[in-house]
Amino acid sequence: MDANVLRYSAFTTDPAGGNPAGVVLDARDLSDAEMQRIATDVGYSETAFLLPRQDGAFDVRYFSPLAEVPFCGHATIAAAVAHAVAHGAGEKVLHTRAGLVRVRVDARLSATLTSVAPRVAPLADDDLDRLLAALRWQRDELDPTLPPAIAYAGAWHPVIAAATRDRLARLDYDFDALAGLMAQCGWTTISLIWRESAELFHARNPFPPGGVIEDPATGAAAAAFGAYLATRDALPPQRCFAIHQGDDLGRPSRIEVAVPTDLREGVQVSGHAVKIDAA
Repeated sequence: MDANVLRYSAFTTDPAGGNPAGVVLDARDLSDAEMQRIATDVGYSETAFLLPRQDGAFDVRYFSPLAEVPFCGHATIAAAVAHAVAHGAGEKVLHTRAGLVRVRVDARLSATLTSVAPRVAPLADDDLDRLLAALRWQRDELDPTLPPAIAYAGAWHPVIAAATRDRLARLDYDFDALAGLMAQCGWTTISLIWRESAELFHARNPFPPGGVIEDPATGAAAAAFGAYLATRDALPPQRCFAIHQGDDLGRPSRIEVAVPTDLREGVQVSGHAVKIDAA
């Protein structure tokens, strides 16, 4: 069965920027195999499939071109805005495979998702060594004030902070080695970060498990990174910050993150989304 696939770019107001996602507003008649085929045909890093429930909420499935993932932030923002365009703004309750996620869309088509309760854990030294080898990075190129860790807000992401913007800009990793390591460790993307200031970070996110070299905007990783900063006592006083991602790909993305004092409430990630017109 073929579905009506909408195409939206998240964390941008420009269709040429942000991270594109496929969106199917009603996937109740689709099998898992059909969802995977559609996501593969669409070719974006993720496609979100909404399955409306009788209680007004939604079950949501996320598929990359290669596999299903438990949660995807940018596809959530894209799907929420696409649904708001069709049915009106407001709050939506999403039942994802990672847990319950709430998304609020305002009249300006800006969406804010609240993640599942995040977690932060140490990154083992041998895993770090293998990760740096696959990235072709050296330990002395890392920011010692933001030590490596792994963080979760619906999916697991190692957080690796570069000491310089130049190091972040030079991304030339071993795709097969990194894909194998990530599959073994259960990581979804790698969150590569550079801190410009307390309120502004730059990010790049390799995504070989999805068959994508790099994600231009990664909402799930942004939420996880917010939790990471909270555990490091590295948040600004207002507990809000911005992430610029996709600049090195020519697809600028802007992600706003707000971190509650009680992480069990979930991290808020905000951004716009805009429809991509068919060619």
